[in-house]
Amino acid sequence: MMAKVGGRSAWIAWPALLFCAAVVLVLLWLAAPGVPGAISFVGDTLRSATTATAASAPDEADEAATDCRTLYPDRLWAELTWTPEVLLSQNGAAPAATTTLAQALAPTVRFTCTWTTEDGRSASTTLADVAAGSGPIASATLASEGFSCAEDGERLHCERTAGDVVEMHDLQGTAWLSTVLTNWQPEDYGAQTAARAFPR
Repeated sequence: MMAKVGGRSAWIAWPALLFCAAVVLVLLWLAAPGVPGAISFVGDTLRSATTATAASAPDEADEAATDCRTLYPDRLWAELTWTPEVLLSQNGAAPAATTTLAQALAPTVRFTCTWTTEDGRSASTTLADVAAGSGPIASATLASEGFSCAEDGERLHCERTAGDVVEMHDLQGTAWLSTVLTNWQPEDYGAQTAARAFPR
């Protein structure tokens, strides 16, 4: 009769286990320098994907925006917040517009959203209330200052580009949306914010 063969000896199992653990630690040590690059790659990929989808139709809302978060559709909000070294300030400051329109309309500011980056880019948008019938005043004032104006249904849209600064103004009813983009032009920024400022 054959004798029963016993299990493997512990003196073989423990060294094998320690060897495997050592291999894992060495692999982790070798991979560590590449971790920051991998994280950066994933972040850049996500930002690129967000930018690519921003050209879709504006995300309209049923109610007018009440703050910076509700002024920006999710895609545009993601694009802005993913911008490196960006800072958002929400307050009741007057429009950053260079035009004299603010003096002519004497607006009551609801809120102003200003995005700034360390490399000098900025995007400032103000949503304000103005007197009814301000459209003709705005159109005449802005046209005299070199803006191109057009009506889109009930909304008046005026825009001007001067160097690296793009300035846009939209008026509908008693609402005025004023935007100044400096060295920064997120895709469809004006259309996307207007869709939230002037609900269906």
